[in-house]
Amino acid sequence: MPDQPEMSPATKELLKKVRMMVPPMLEKFHKGMLGRVAVIGGSENYTGAPYFSAMASARLGADLSHVICTPPAANVIKTYSPNLMVHPLMRESPFHQPASTLASPVIAMLTHLHSLVIGPGLGRDDLMQATVAEVIAAAREKKLPLVLDADALWLVQKRPELVKGYKECVLTPNVVEFGRLAQSVGLDTHGDTGKEGCKALANALGGVMVVRKGGVDWISDGSDDRTVVGDGQGGRKRSGGQGDTLTGSIGTLLAWRGMYLEGAWETEGSMGREETLMLAAWGGSAITRECSRLAFGKRGRSLQASDLTDEVPVAFETLIGEKEESKL
Repeated sequence: MPDQPEMSPATKELLKKVRMMVPPMLEKFHKGMLGRVAVIGGSENYTGAPYFSAMASARLGADLSHVICTPPAANVIKTYSPNLMVHPLMRESPFHQPASTLASPVIAMLTHLHSLVIGPGLGRDDLMQATVAEVIAAAREKKLPLVLDADALWLVQKRPELVKGYKECVLTPNVVEFGRLAQSVGLDTHGDTGKEGCKALANALGGVMVVRKGGVDWISDGSDDRTVVGDGQGGRKRSGGQGDTLTGSIGTLLAWRGMYLEGAWETEGSMGREETLMLAAWGGSAITRECSRLAFGKRGRSLQASDLTDEVPVAFETLIGEKEESKL
């Protein structure tokens, strides 16, 4: 057993609530019910990020993990793992079809998903960005929960109206991305990227959930009741790709949140959409920080993003654990 992380009483209480959203593995559940999550990202130059995100989703417990990317990226990502379903539907410039046409088969997939992660390895190609904009609009119409990171945040920075007011959306900016987003909506946080700054940005974007990554993670939809800190001990190595574990973990927790809200099993208590969205975002932060702690303890300064992937099921068991009925 790994050594146990130190936890504050507030963290323990939040973990109890996250645990309430985790579905037991019941015989009545069929393939796909425990999570169908897709990641849009992966381009000619970036193949690792969407893989790490989708694998985090899978290793946390999603039944089906998809990657939607460009054909060159698909050929590479397929060699990383046979466990992922890889769809070469995205295209980079120059390409002869418009974004609306390219987005059509991706949009057709949305009704089969529980949540959608956009951004890991996406890049800033104009056609890729325009295609993603079409997908975000369609996902919003279908009320599909979204997680936006990396170059999807670049798109939001240019077109904040795409997500403004959409309360099924989680943004996961680092400090630099946070500053750019704040500037894009005319918000002067006076350099505050902590609690009050996070609340202010979430409010400026109409109540979306913001996860400001950093030494501690601040999570807020702009309200006092749903502003929390992710301050679990992490590792001290800041290798690239650790944020992809975060997005994939949130994606799976959002899928389970949907099952919880639908009453797919006999649940404890009664939590609403807004509280459970916050818990999914905070839970993803907690799991990622624990993965980082565990991996850093083993690898030290040699830690890489793939080391976090290996720790996802361990972090889940350490922080949350299985319901008894799942073990029968």
